[in-house]
Amino acid sequence: MPNLATKRQSPVKFLIAAAVIFCTVAWLAVSGARDTKSYYVTISELQAMGSGAYSKNLRVAGNVEPGTIQRNGPNAEFTLIEQGKTVKVSYVGSEPPPDTFKDDAQALAIGTFGRDGTFHATQLQAKCASKYAPAKPGEAPTGNTAPMGMKT
Repeated sequence: MPNLATKRQSPVKFLIAAAVIFCTVAWLAVSGARDTKSYYVTISELQAMGSGAYSKNLRVAGNVEPGTIQRNGPNAEFTLIEQGKTVKVSYVGSEPPPDTFKDDAQALAIGTFGRDGTFHATQLQAKCASKYAPAKPGEAPTGNTAPMGMKT
């Protein structure tokens, strides 16, 4: 008759396996969160960060300086301006820039700051500068102002 004590598995092996799995999942969660975290900074703050800016994922916003957009297929190079401060941006992303990405549009570039002084963006968001802005007091509204359902 076989000895039941020799066939019984030791719980230590299961505890070690569970600890290894738990540590692996915890490490993946922490490193994934660290890699996807991005800080919002102004152009002035970016320029004041020094070498600390090179190791972080950042979000930088500003207006697209007129005449600086250079498109190359789905990629673009342009300059953001904010309160007289500028930063050159090189966008290389999986999608082309949005339709609202034009001169004077507000843009948000997400990526990293390079040692060459260029912000290397992998994501780009843009908001049209005037298309959706309300009319100024005393001015007539622009665009289609007819009530919905009516043709102009």
